[in-house]
This record gives sequence, C-alpha cells and structure tokens, in this order.
Amino acid sequence: MSQTGCAKPKPDMVRCKSCGVRQLALFTDMTDEDFKLVHQPVDEIKLVQGEVLYHTDDTADCLYTLRSGLVKMTHYLIDGSQRVVRLVRPGGTMGLEALVAGRFAHNAEALQDSVLCRIPVSVVEKLDRESPRLHKQILTRWHQTVMDADYWLTQMSTGSARERVARLCLFLANDDGDLAACHLPGREDIGAMLGITTETASRVIADFRRQGLLTTHSRREFSMNINGMRALAGTEDYAA
Repeated sequence: MSQTGCAKPKPDMVRCKSCGVRQLALFTDMTDEDFKLVHQPVDEIKLVQGEVLYHTDDTADCLYTLRSGLVKMTHYLIDGSQRVVRLVRPGGTMGLEALVAGRFAHNAEALQDSVLCRIPVSVVEKLDRESPRLHKQILTRWHQTVMDADYWLTQMSTGSARERVARLCLFLANDDGDLAACHLPGREDIGAMLGITTETASRVIADFRRQGLLTTHSRREFSMNINGMRALAGTEDYAA
C-alpha cells in the first residue's frame, strides 16, 4: 500500500513534541492533531551571553520560549540607566505582546548562552482559533508573565540589599538540597535587577562568601547554603 500520501512530521515539530521543557512551555497541552495544524517552521535560536534577542519597540511578529539558559527583560529609563523587570528561565515565554501590540515591550538579552524556540505569531493565531487547549495555554502564559512581574516587584525591589541579593541567589539556584549550584550575573546586572548600586552588590556578595553562604567555583559559578540563604532572604520556607 502506497505511503506517498502520508506526510512526515516536520523536524522542528518532532523537536517540539519531544522537547524536555514542553510541559513548562506554550505547547503543553497540544495533541498530535494540534501539531498537524502547524505549517510554518518553529525555528531554533541560539544566543551567546550578552547577545540581544530583540529591542523595545522592535516589530514583533513572533514570540519565544526558552529551552536553556537565562534571559533578562530590561526597560531603559530616560537617563539611560536600565532596570531589569524580570528574568526568564527555561520553560518561560517571551514576547506575548506580539499577539496584541505588534511591537516588543522590553529589551531581551541573554545572561547566559541560551537556546530558544521562535514561534511565528501566525502559528499561534491559527492554533488559538482551532485548538482550545492552546487558547488556554496562552491565557495561562499571560497570567504567569503578570505573576512573574509582580513577584519581581515585591521580592526583588523591597527589603535590604542583603535580602534582595539573597532572594536573587535563591531564584537562580538550580539544584535541591542543602547546597545548590548558582550562576550569578555580573555585578552591574545584579544592581540593575535589584535597584542597588554595583558597589553594593559586590560588597554583599563578598560578605556572603566570607560567611560561607556562597562558595566560589569560578568567576560567576557558586554553590550556596540554601538554608542560610533562605533565612537571610526573610523567610525559612522562601521559594523562588
């Protein structure tokens, strides 16, 4: 029996279906039938540390999910200074404003070497029309983005400098247990994230190292005393 009428799945769709962060990202609830609706490519994008994905007010005809790495979303003030409004970790979604505004609202820059999926707006709009599951996912992602921004405002912009840096360390921790690995951004980025000076960020991190809360493995790689950092962040059961 001839198989010429059976289209093979596109390589990028195969990757989407097997992606390790799929349960965290935009296509969580998509079925095989949903994937068949996609006729435009979902491209893989690789960024090196410091590379900009897009700028504020750039034309937005796609959105992104982060597969690995770390991306900062930045707003530049009138005086030229920057303020980090949130960090995006693997599984997070960026550029949802492309669905309604047509322009990006922030700068997106890689804090670590990162791999992303670029999803055309037309793909999302088609799936939104034809797949109730994706419509629900879009609303969920939008709600999560709002919650992330609210979290950043309340946790990273309030309290003492030591508390803020401790919360950032916990947010960036990537292992469980009493000791966790932590990749910290540069001091200037930490200052922009937390609304403190670069000098203050350097002093607090040096204090944490002297107290044994952080142990240096390389310039930005540390292991962290989770319990001690949680206590310093302001609550014993603090969770990022």
